[in-house]
Amino acid sequence: MRTRRKPLLVVAAGGTGGHMFPAQALAEVALERNWSVQLWTDSRGLRFVSGFPPEVETHLIASGTIGRGSVLERTAAPIKLATGIFFAVIRSFRDMPTAYVGFGGYPAFPAMAAAWLLRRPRSIHEQNSVLGRANRFWARRVDVVATGFSLKENNRVLKSTTVGNPLRSSVLEQVEIGYRSPREGSISILAIGGSQGAAIFSKVLPEAVRHLPDELLSRLSIALQTRKGEESAAQANMNRAGVESVVACFFDDIPERIAEAQLVISRAGASSLSEISAIGRPSILVPYAAAANDHQTSNATSLVEEGAAVLIAESELSSERLAREIEAILTNAPLAEKMAEAARQCGKPNAAMDLANLVLPATDSERSS
Repeated sequence: MRTRRKPLLVVAAGGTGGHMFPAQALAEVALERNWSVQLWTDSRGLRFVSGFPPEVETHLIASGTIGRGSVLERTAAPIKLATGIFFAVIRSFRDMPTAYVGFGGYPAFPAMAAAWLLRRPRSIHEQNSVLGRANRFWARRVDVVATGFSLKENNRVLKSTTVGNPLRSSVLEQVEIGYRSPREGSISILAIGGSQGAAIFSKVLPEAVRHLPDELLSRLSIALQTRKGEESAAQANMNRAGVESVVACFFDDIPERIAEAQLVISRAGASSLSEISAIGRPSILVPYAAAANDHQTSNATSLVEEGAAVLIAESELSSERLAREIEAILTNAPLAEKMAEAARQCGKPNAAMDLANLVLPATDSERSS
């Protein structure tokens, strides 16, 4: 008797960690539920493949971003996208996926198109509070629209369900680690900005440190993420500021560093906020001004309104303002502790399981049990 094939899930994502990390989290849950999983991504998404479980089969699918870049890139994008859709359909005929889940961005477009053309179960997950362009296109052409945050009013769609942003196992391992108050002992700050927004902190933070009182500075250490190629200059600036620090363009242990921190300074990308809140740490948030539809400000609002974070608009960010906010939190232990607890209350550590319950069709074995 032939063994029944496992159900196959396609997770489609690419571009940035904001898309790839939730895809990884869903893949981990699907594997636990005895599904096979394929990741369909573009060349940029390959940077994040090493974080996926080895059981996940990765396929490179061509894609292009419509309406952005140089004239040549804008001209080539539709051709790349059409090519990606063609090969996504061919692969779908060959492997017959049971379900498809797209995590936004044009790298997910070919998979969603193949699922739609073949009338296969398909869902999208939007990490931010505003639908991205690709997800906006598919929102009324899929079976389920799941979101990380409540959508802004003008972006509400039918069948939308807020589940939170799925968290990787490396994040969930830190969720139960309690917050160490800045009342005494060493104090750690983590400053992160992602691939697009990291540069601003390497410019402002070293100068902000100079405005901090000596008693706080003597206890302080900082981990600073900066843009690739700017590490040496940023490290030199931190050294001149007289603070113990480590500078890198990429940290592969962000969850652990969040857990160790008494304060996180961050852009307001969906994945960063979801990890900060699930682990439960106070934060100063500086939304990326160039983010589409100002979605990072909308993302940050949920934490700010609950007293878990302080928001500084990018246009208002200065070394003096940043120093004031750092000092206000780290020299007021009851406030820092209250913010940490408020952040934890905003966290959704079960988001990956809740998303899986929504988007993974029941298998034959589950129906018979």
